[in-house]
Amino acid sequence: LDHKRVGFIYLVLGVWAGFLGLSLSMLIRLNFVEPYYNIIAPEVYNYVVTIHGVTMLFFFLMPILIGGFGNYLLPILLGIADLNLPRLNALSAWLVLPASICLSISMFLGAGVGWTFYPPLSGGDYSTGQGVDFLMFSLHLAGISSIFSSLNFICTIYSSVN
Repeated sequence: LDHKRVGFIYLVLGVWAGFLGLSLSMLIRLNFVEPYYNIIAPEVYNYVVTIHGVTMLFFFLMPILIGGFGNYLLPILLGIADLNLPRLNALSAWLVLPASICLSISMFLGAGVGWTFYPPLSGGDYSTGQGVDFLMFSLHLAGISSIFSSLNFICTIYSSVN
């Protein structure tokens, strides 16, 4: 895959995550329309806030800004045909998909730890089920994807300058 297609994959996955985050944000806001009128249950509210924060930061902003625009614009700005490690580049893009699937699964398993993941709420005493585990695994996959992209960008910039 060339850098433009990989950038497009990042953009599509980021826009999909943006729609998910936007719908969760609207659900949060609809919950506050009237006092004592809950669209979602109070115990589910923390899950929705957690998934909204993680989705918007790690699956909307980062894939679009770093993955999408970085993959598309960096070779054009450097005047080269493609990035140095195209297979690693494709792998980094395709790791975002299982990461976002694990994120979606964690919402249904109950991962209401907040987007900061502070230890009292993310520990075994306060988090029931496997939701936090899926949430952490999705962030690890997204982090590995980001590391692969960063390594590819660094290698490409270094080799084009020298």
